[in-house]
Amino acid sequence: MTPPGLSARILAGAWALIASLLAPLLPLYLRRRVAKGKEIAERLPERQGHAAARPQGRLIWCHAASNGETLSLLPLLEALAKQDPSLSFLVTTGTVTSARLLEQRLSPELAPRTQHRFLPLDVPRWVARFPAGWRPDLAVIVESELWPNMLAAAGRQGVPLALVNARMSARSAKTWGWAPGFARALLGRFALILAQTEADAARFSALAGREVPCWGNLKYAAPPLPADAAELARLKAAWAGRPVWLAASTHPGEDEIIIAAHRLLAPDHPGLLTVIVPRHPPRGPDIAGLAGDLPVARRGAGQEAGQGVAVYVADTLGELGLFYRLAQVALIGGSLVPHGGQNPLEAARLGCPILIGPHHFNFAEIITRLRAAHALAETPDGPGAAPALAAQVARLLADPAAGQAMAGAAAALAQDQAGLPERIATSLLPLIRPAR
Repeated sequence: MTPPGLSARILAGAWALIASLLAPLLPLYLRRRVAKGKEIAERLPERQGHAAARPQGRLIWCHAASNGETLSLLPLLEALAKQDPSLSFLVTTGTVTSARLLEQRLSPELAPRTQHRFLPLDVPRWVARFPAGWRPDLAVIVESELWPNMLAAAGRQGVPLALVNARMSARSAKTWGWAPGFARALLGRFALILAQTEADAARFSALAGREVPCWGNLKYAAPPLPADAAELARLKAAWAGRPVWLAASTHPGEDEIIIAAHRLLAPDHPGLLTVIVPRHPPRGPDIAGLAGDLPVARRGAGQEAGQGVAVYVADTLGELGLFYRLAQVALIGGSLVPHGGQNPLEAARLGCPILIGPHHFNFAEIITRLRAAHALAETPDGPGAAPALAAQVARLLADPAAGQAMAGAAAALAQDQAGLPERIATSLLPLIRPAR
C-alpha cells in the first residue's frame, strides 16, 4: 500500500508533468478564446505569469475566479483597506467579465491601491514566474479554485495562504475523496480556511483532517448592485404603467422557456415587457433570435424598449442592478437548467421579489433560508416549465403586496451578516508575513 504522503507527491508530480506537456498547445487555446471574446489579446502574457508590477509596501494577492467571487471579495477588500491603510492589493480573476466588473465596482478610495491581472494557467514555470514577480505578503483565495502548481509555487516563495468563503459541493468532495492524501496535502498549505456554510465546513474538515470553521457567507455582506440614477429615472418614466418582469443572469436553455412564458402571459397582461439579462452578454444576438415574431430590442445594440417591444435583451455588463430596481418580479437565472443558479441575494437587497427554478445547488444554504422565511417563489423545470413559470409570474404581478412581503423578508435575511468582512479581515492581517 502506498503511503499517503508518497501518494500525494506522485499525484502532484503527475499533474505538474501533464501541465508541462500541454504547455506548447495552450497559446493556441488562448488565441481561440480571444476570438470568442473570452480573453484580451494584449493581456495574454499575464496568462503565462508575466506583467508583474509590484508596488512598494505590503501587498495582498486575492484571487476570485469569476463574477460571483469578485462581488464577494469587494467588501473584504474594503475591510482590509480600512483596517490597514498601508496595504496594496493585487486581484486576479479568470474571466474578462469579472475583470470589467472589478474595474466598475472598485470604490474611488480603493481603486488606486488595487491592480488586476488574469491568473496564469497552472503550468509549473508560468505559475513560478507569478509569485516570484509579485512577491505577495499574503494570498487569499475566495471560494473554490485550488490549482496545485500555483499553490506549490506560492509555498516555495514563502507566501502565507488563506482560503475564505470556501465552498465545496458534495460531488467535488467525492472526487477529492479518491485522492485523500493529495487533498490533505493541498489543503494543508492553507494557514486559514473559512467555509461559507456548515455543509462546506464538514466537507473541508473531512478532507483537510482538521477542523474548518464556518463563520458565514460573504455573499450576505455584498453591497447592493449599483445603477445609474439618471438611466433609472428615464426607464421608470418610459415603462410607467407596464408590467415588467426580469430573467436575470440566464444561461443557455433557459431563454426559450422564458420567451414561451412571455407568450402565455401576454394576452392577460397588456403591455407586458420581459427583460432578459444573459449571464454572458455575447449571447444577446442569439437570444434575440429566439423571440421569433415577438417585437424584440437589444440594449447591447443601442435599441430602446419602446411601447411596441415585448422582449428586451439587456446584453450589457454591470447593469443588473438597474433592472432589479425596475422589475416587479425576477427569475434567478441558472436555476431552470442544471447550472446551479446565480445569487438570489442580489435581488433581495434591491427589494425585487425572487422566483427560482429547481437547480440552485450553488446556493443551497441561501435558498433554504429564503424558503424558511417565505421569501421566494419556486417554479419547476421539465416539459411544463413555461406554463408553471408563467403562472408564478402572473400570480406575483397580480398581487404586488404578496411580492413585496416576500421581498421584505428576503432583504432582512440578506443583511444579517453585514459584519462578516471585518471579522475575516481581522483574522487575515496577522497572517501577513513580517517585512523582510
